[in-house]
Amino acid sequence: MSINILGIESSCDDTSAAVVSDGFLISNVIASQAVHSAYGGVVPELASRAHQQNIIPVVDQALKIAQLSKNQIDAIAFTRGPGLLGSLLVGTSFAKGFALSAEIPLIEVNHLQGHVLSQFVHEKDNPKENPAFPFLTLLVSGGHTQIILVKDYFDMEIIGSTIDDAAGEAFDKCAKVMGLGYPGGPIIDKHAQLGNDQAFKFTKPHIPNLDFSFSGLKTAFLYTLRDKIAIEPNFIENNIDDICASLQTTIIEILLDKLKLAVKQTGINRITIGGGVAANSQLRNTLQAEADRRHWHVFIPERKYTTDNAAMIAGAGYYKFLNKEFVDISVAPDARLKF
Repeated sequence: MSINILGIESSCDDTSAAVVSDGFLISNVIASQAVHSAYGGVVPELASRAHQQNIIPVVDQALKIAQLSKNQIDAIAFTRGPGLLGSLLVGTSFAKGFALSAEIPLIEVNHLQGHVLSQFVHEKDNPKENPAFPFLTLLVSGGHTQIILVKDYFDMEIIGSTIDDAAGEAFDKCAKVMGLGYPGGPIIDKHAQLGNDQAFKFTKPHIPNLDFSFSGLKTAFLYTLRDKIAIEPNFIENNIDDICASLQTTIIEILLDKLKLAVKQTGINRITIGGGVAANSQLRNTLQAEADRRHWHVFIPERKYTTDNAAMIAGAGYYKFLNKEFVDISVAPDARLKF
């Protein structure tokens, strides 16, 4: 008989449900929340309310696409954290109720480990190679920027992390300063493809070892715009493509410099990327170019698996199910859950 795992992801502003059967993804449904664009960022209270509205229809659709009833689900996996507590509460509560009513095991998944394990999400009609252990993951999102040494499915060590802001936050905050809307990363990426990335220079931080910092870059960016606008009031409008290209290249150079150092220190040349910023076209192209030049073995996920999704939660849940790693119904969400 097949092993069918239902996954629930609700850590931020996307409500998602997915079904993995015998390790293969057979459905993945995501409901996004457009309401936050008016505020330039995610509003936690609005996010949790939207999750309450979306979670039942999303799960229902995921089961229908998978052509399964709830009685055919063997376990339910959910994101326990990290994330927004109100959002996590919705997913956790639903998962508990589903597990109790169906009398099936409950599996907790760390959201960040889910992103790492998105590399192992398979579709039957789209086979791909898995990275061999150990490998390095550059995890880059709106809330996290980390280099992770992955020794096994759930044996992971963070060897580098941001000491302040995440790369995705830098994209979003700089986009907001330029009046580009939210989320800022994809908008900056679009403009950057039309610009000259050497037009403007922004100061890069000098952080020891494998840690990152982006707060100084945001400040330098803000001061540059302030000084330029004082001379040319329409500076942003007249130079938007070049500004975005220069900013994006600076952020990617910071990321890749640390990744190169991590490869040198660990001797591991198998690289994966994950998180929302992993959808950035320049990051993907630059990483592949570095891999070709340095003989790295790089695994770049499809864009649909880089943003928050339940496919990675159900996939991680499948491996935990095989190990019988279940949790009690008393489990609580943890907004700052560690590895």
